[in-house]
Amino acid sequence: MNITEKILAKASGKKVVHPGEIIDANLDMVMIHDLTGPLAVEAFKKIGTPKVWDSKKVVVILDHQVPAESVKAAELHKTMREFAKTQNLKIYDVGRGGICHQVMPEQGHVKPGDVIIGADSHTCTYGAFGAFATGVGSTEAAAAMATGKIWFKVPSTIKIEVKGKFKKYITPKDLILNIIGTLSVDGAIYKAAEFAGPTIKAMTTAGRMTLCNMAVEFGAKNGIIAPDETTTEFLAGRIDKMPDTKALQSDKDAQYERTVEFDVAKLEPQIACPSSVDNVKPVSEIGDVPIEQAFIGSCTNGRLEDLRIAAQVMKGKKVKDGVRALVIPASQEVWKQANDEGLLQLFTEAGAIVCGSACGPCLGGHIGLLAAGESCVATSNRNFIGRMGSTQAKVYLASPATVAASAIAGKIVSAAEVKA
Repeated sequence: MNITEKILAKASGKKVVHPGEIIDANLDMVMIHDLTGPLAVEAFKKIGTPKVWDSKKVVVILDHQVPAESVKAAELHKTMREFAKTQNLKIYDVGRGGICHQVMPEQGHVKPGDVIIGADSHTCTYGAFGAFATGVGSTEAAAAMATGKIWFKVPSTIKIEVKGKFKKYITPKDLILNIIGTLSVDGAIYKAAEFAGPTIKAMTTAGRMTLCNMAVEFGAKNGIIAPDETTTEFLAGRIDKMPDTKALQSDKDAQYERTVEFDVAKLEPQIACPSSVDNVKPVSEIGDVPIEQAFIGSCTNGRLEDLRIAAQVMKGKKVKDGVRALVIPASQEVWKQANDEGLLQLFTEAGAIVCGSACGPCLGGHIGLLAAGESCVATSNRNFIGRMGSTQAKVYLASPATVAASAIAGKIVSAAEVKA
């Protein structure tokens, strides 16, 4: 079996599972946040179960509309706080956590071999740690909180083999955009996407999280990477005991629906143009595209590694007049590390605004929204019409290096052009 099948087999008490098989899986963790969580809480109360199945396995995180920007948002936050208190759940409140998909692994709520669901589509991020993780709707999350179980159809798996060494200022974000552009937004509907190969083996935890985070953008049920020494190093001190990672490797005779290959040595800076994530082109081909806003952050690219490369590009330079540059570290932990390294001061001196750890403009709900006719280049994961504000605004997706360079130039350019 491959790694996804092994995890689902164990979770359902079976020796072997096959693609297409329906299983009932035991859950290791359920995550809800302030935007989808209130609906889950409402549905949970309708079920009539007084307590969640295991209070240590349900996590509440406030991150989407943080701090509350309206009375409505404040009421939603209040609902989540009260639910966490009555159920004795771990809650990461304003100023004590950050974006859910960064906080979950940082705080030890993710480990290899786990089956995790979250009431958020980018829950697939945790596959970077060798977990089976996927997003569900609020009512499904409610049932899971009550029972500790969920049914799945075992997905078939697409293996994505990656080789080659990244050139300077080319990052895992460029790779995943290239993958999505190649496979299309519906290229892996309800499939597991298993990232493998020497490039993945050499990749940092942050880079792996970027890949798995955007697996859902080409339709995948989950993205996953076999756990290894890099995984163990990140989780050391965060979880009590590291599972046996040798048991979480795909067998040599594992079955895959197909295998697709990518070589990053040939990769140029990539950009997803409006208004679909698979409308991907090399930056060199898009021509003269002026911007009004640049956003560095999100659950895709708000980690320390991302802020470092953005800072390298922006060092000694100024954000172009007429451009608003937003930098939002993905968590309080990342914010503190970036501050200790002087990155936040560098961004501020360059003319960017550094905001508190939260989702920010990514979902179009809070901080940094766009007006009609404006364009933004962002490190986030979606560029649908109306995603960041006005339905008449345009959103481009790129790497932290490209976004930082574009903020300096006032138009979309590669980092190499700014640093030449």
